[in-house]
Amino acid sequence: MKILVIGSGGREHAIVKRLSEDDKVKIYAAPGNPGIFMLAEKAKINTSEFEEIKNFVLENQIDFVFVGPEQPLADGIADYLYASNIPVFGPSKSAAEIESSKSFAKNLMQKYNIPTAKFCTFSKDEVDAARIYLENSAFPVVLKADGLAAGKGVIICNTKQEAQAELGSIFEGAFGEAGDKIVIEEFLTGEEASIFAITDGIDYVLLSSAQDHKRAFDNDMGKNTGGMGAYSPAPIVTEKMLKEIESSIIAPTIKAMEAEGRKFVGCLYAGLMITETGPKVIEFNCRFGDPETEVVLNLVEGNFSHLIYSAAKGKLNKDVVSIIQNKYSSCVVLASGGYPDSYSKNLEITGLDSVADKNTFIYHAGTKFEEGKYFTNGGRVLCVSSTGNTLQDSLNANYNAIKAINFEGMFYRKDIGQKAFKHLN
Repeated sequence: MKILVIGSGGREHAIVKRLSEDDKVKIYAAPGNPGIFMLAEKAKINTSEFEEIKNFVLENQIDFVFVGPEQPLADGIADYLYASNIPVFGPSKSAAEIESSKSFAKNLMQKYNIPTAKFCTFSKDEVDAARIYLENSAFPVVLKADGLAAGKGVIICNTKQEAQAELGSIFEGAFGEAGDKIVIEEFLTGEEASIFAITDGIDYVLLSSAQDHKRAFDNDMGKNTGGMGAYSPAPIVTEKMLKEIESSIIAPTIKAMEAEGRKFVGCLYAGLMITETGPKVIEFNCRFGDPETEVVLNLVEGNFSHLIYSAAKGKLNKDVVSIIQNKYSSCVVLASGGYPDSYSKNLEITGLDSVADKNTFIYHAGTKFEEGKYFTNGGRVLCVSSTGNTLQDSLNANYNAIKAINFEGMFYRKDIGQKAFKHLN
């Protein structure tokens, strides 16, 4: 089977690694990164040019295309390739709106009684109404840019003054066009969890639950980031809780999307808050999460490539994989000093060859390779991931591996996974 993977981050490195573990698979990748190209052949194409992708797929007899990031999906890459009968793992442009338009997602949930936070939407020309709404809101409150903002378009405001200032900032262009419309919603209290459903638009398979760590620093301090680490499974998602999530959120959402004429094919990612009154949706994404992918795929046993291909072809084969039980996987992101704000690039990375634990793998997220050396090339640079019989074993392996790795300004969270232990002990 020949597969083209679109993307260049740690998520795509994890996807490529897991696909490469299946028999008789040849993987191409673009734009890719140095880690990905240890496992896949570079496709010399411009991934923003859909015609180039189509021509490459047809010329090289690719069986299906796996789209990693959200932007190409929001831009309609799946629609374009489907028009040439090319199977794609990833939703159509209209289905991808479940991520690319928070107001669409919130209205969908409201219409189909899918549990989520109370909310109200406002466009740029409704700024006065938005200000009045904030004056009458309970705090904290959450402001969300409607469009795609690279995972950074969500602001938790603790006071009216802060909320009014951030509202002005968003409408003045802090997130570009993504902030031309905003969602103001109630602040949910509880513990977060991520659930991934591989779906053909009708049927689905759930992967192991996960918990991300969004804030830059320990104890959930600092700014929101793309994610600083994750672990799986998340013990707050008990078997009973998972059944409730399936019945109240996952299954109804897949049915709702089909009913709306937006059949969702791909990975439906539900970002949840487990509250005292049950699970509620914080957000949906139209693709795998990052860094959760770097842990959940470590716990998938069987023929992952056939599962994804069957979803892309519209007839999900759930029997080709199973979820590994009684093991844990975790990961820790190594980031550039200054991230998620401005940071330096082109800093030499040392120690990558020193990590020898067979249960540990280093995913490349923002690196480049020149003259036999690795250099930083992004905010999130590397993702160290390990699997163990216990969560503590997994975390110990990660932090032991990190001791060998270095680049100027490198920082990482030292408390990944700690929320889990109150449920495990």
